[in-house]
Amino acid sequence: MPRSERSPLLLAGLLAAAGTAHFAAPRQFDHIVPRSLPGSPRTWTYASGAAELALAAGVALPRTRKAAALATAAFFVGVFPANVKMAVDWRHRPAPQKAAALGRLPLQLPLVLWARAVAKSAEDRS
Repeated sequence: MPRSERSPLLLAGLLAAAGTAHFAAPRQFDHIVPRSLPGSPRTWTYASGAAELALAAGVALPRTRKAAALATAAFFVGVFPANVKMAVDWRHRPAPQKAAALGRLPLQLPLVLWARAVAKSAEDRS
């Protein structure tokens, strides 16, 4: 399978794995929900997990790929505050945990660019 055909499926797999993790181990996600959001952190954890699963399905299907990939790019931007919160909250943890939290921050940019590239590829094919 050519790389251009694998890329959307890999992105869909990443989203599906992350979405599933929100339901399988919600506590770890509850802690990074920004306090400024209204309601229960668990509600936000489940809502973001459901969004990731829906985005995964949309990216996996060629007919909805472009719109879902653009929505995925926006989603990655939207969850950035949770990654910032995690980095701030973990600043006094042991070095490996602190490095993981800080490493998530610059990782958002390639994820956004990947989702946009999937959308562009889907546009080029239509």
